[in-house]
This record gives sequence, structure tokens and C-alpha cells, in this order.
Amino acid sequence: MRVPGLAPSRKTKVAREYLCELVFRPLAHLVVVPLLPLRVPPPAVAASAGLAGIAAAVELARGHAIVAALVLQLKTVLDNADGQLARLSGRVTVFGRYLDSELDLFVNAGLFAAAGFAAGSWALPGAGFLAVTFVLSANFNAERLYKLERGVAAVGMPEATGRADRLLRGVYVALYAPQDRLIGAFVERRLRGSDERARLAYHDRATVAVLANLGMTTQLAAFGVCMALGHPLAFAWLALGELGLVGLLALRRELLARLVPEPKEETS
Repeated sequence: MRVPGLAPSRKTKVAREYLCELVFRPLAHLVVVPLLPLRVPPPAVAASAGLAGIAAAVELARGHAIVAALVLQLKTVLDNADGQLARLSGRVTVFGRYLDSELDLFVNAGLFAAAGFAAGSWALPGAGFLAVTFVLSANFNAERLYKLERGVAAVGMPEATGRADRLLRGVYVALYAPQDRLIGAFVERRLRGSDERARLAYHDRATVAVLANLGMTTQLAAFGVCMALGHPLAFAWLALGELGLVGLLALRRELLARLVPEPKEETS
């Protein structure tokens, strides 16, 4: 069986997450190559990534910070391998799409809980978890709305048919849909009365590119560095700082929309 190269496994994205593209996707491909001929189901790899993430949280809570940091990067490799395997094998499913997203949220909650347990403090880890969750949602919605504004299909919540698919979709709707609706409503409120040119200026590629590099791979790499340095809660402060960046990007987008020159009237 001829194993496809790395390029065909790439998800269609508006902008790249460079740490993912340069480091973790190539590492994930090394995992995908032996799994392809074995017909390993991609959801099994997603489940393995989730287990690795929980193992990292357990090790962090036990005070084994270096081990936790390394296992967390293994989680990221497997997380990337899951999607790459699905695309290369032609087995992209609704079940896998929802499972991957929900495991990521569960692992993130476990990691921040472990950091709080190790430090004996809960307020900062809780705030950090909420901040990271919002930043990741802003990343997802920036690309989704960018595509929609340009008439490109961007399915946020694909329809489910099977019982397991419907169950996972229900969980996704409960956990993620409120964030998506909140961000969508905020954007529409800010763009109320704007013409098409202003809307396109607001949904700019540069914002999508910046937020893409605050994606899951980069977040967990930064978390791992903080763990390895013995200060896992430093990542919570970093996550809170990212909220400020998201706010600045929002202000910049409004400025871009307002500075669009008025169309010149045609003279006869």
C-alpha cells in the first residue's frame, strides 16, 4: 500500500498554525504511516489522545511536572494524527469531529484542575480555563465567519444521523453552541448597518492568522513549557493575557471597517 505524503492530510484552513505545521503535523504523520494499512479507526486515535491528556493531568497533580509536560506533547501529536488519519483514509465522520472537540475541552479542564490541585489554588486555574476556552472559540469563529462572509461553506455543527453521533452532537451543542452564538451576535451587533465592503474589511485574514496561532497545539505547547519550568499556573496568566490580545484584535477590526472609503459616485 502506497502511503500518501503529508500534504493530502492537511485540513483546508484560511491560515496556518505554524507550530502545528512545522513540528507536530510532521510528527503526527510518523504515527499515521504505520496506522493506515492497519485500518485503525481515527476515533480510536482521538480516544488515545484524550487518555494521554488525562495522564498528563494526573502526572501534574502528582508533582511530576516534566513527565506531565512530555505526555502532554504526546497528546498533541496523537490529536493531530487523528485528523490526518481520517483525511488520508477517507474516514472523516461526524462522530470523530464531535469526539475530538469534546475530548479537548475535557482534557483542558483536567489540566487546569490538576494545576490548581498541585498549587492548592482554584481561582486562577478556573479563570485560566475559561480564558483559554474563549480564545479557542474566538479562533474557531473568526475562521468560520471569515468563510461565511465570503460565501464559503463552513459547517460549524454537522448534522448527526446515528445514535452515538446525535449524543455527541447534543453534548457539543450544550458546551460550544452558546459561545458560537454569543460571538456571532456580538459581531452582528458591531456590524449593524455596515455595507458589504465594511463587513469584508472587518472579517480580515490577518485577524484569522493571529488567532490561528493561538490554537490548541500552541496552547498546549505553552502549557507544557510552563509545566517543565515548574510554574504551570503561569500558563493561566498567559491565557488571561491572550484575552487582551483578542480585545485589541476586535478594536482593530472595527477600525478597519470604519476606515473603508465611501464608494465614489459615478458622474455622467
